[in-house]
Amino acid sequence: MTTSTSPTVVIVPGLRDHVADHWQTLLAERLDTVRTVPPLERDKFSLAARIAALDDVLTDIDGPVVLVAHSAGVVITVHWAQRSTRPVQGALLATPPDLEEPLPAGYPTLEDLEQGGWEPVPRRRLPFPSVVAASTNDPMARFRRVAGMAESWGSRLVDLGAVGHLNPAAGYGYWPYAEELLRELIDSTAAAALS
Repeated sequence: MTTSTSPTVVIVPGLRDHVADHWQTLLAERLDTVRTVPPLERDKFSLAARIAALDDVLTDIDGPVVLVAHSAGVVITVHWAQRSTRPVQGALLATPPDLEEPLPAGYPTLEDLEQGGWEPVPRRRLPFPSVVAASTNDPMARFRRVAGMAESWGSRLVDLGAVGHLNPAAGYGYWPYAEELLRELIDSTAAAALS
């Protein structure tokens, strides 16, 4: 069991799980206290299985936690937050997809997502501080839709500009701004986490 006064960062990957040159993987390598939700061996498109995997990781951590989610990992995090009472210090939610609109070729269909329990995406305020980092040219979601999600979740919206889906296919690899956003989030929520 991990015990610490500084938060443990929990990486919540999207549906493609672990990609060696993804910014989440590279960020995890640079952090001292970090856990990553492991890839699923089966039920890959099951939201319930993804939420259970996140919950399993969080169960083994004693102390404050900050979540760092990308893509479908954001949707997993938001669904998990609506069901769990486990306190979280904050969350960095990067480029959430719009699962209520058809995704590009090669991604699950709306029917697949509905069968997996992904819809509807919750639109209630999150029970912890959060930052939504959004792209203006994300093929997985229009900026305006992501801004609406951020508003519903009570998140601070950060406009990243034209960064695609913020993944290796869009040229991200190492993303130094993730560390800056994470540090700002941890610093701004530290006092509340101690009380």
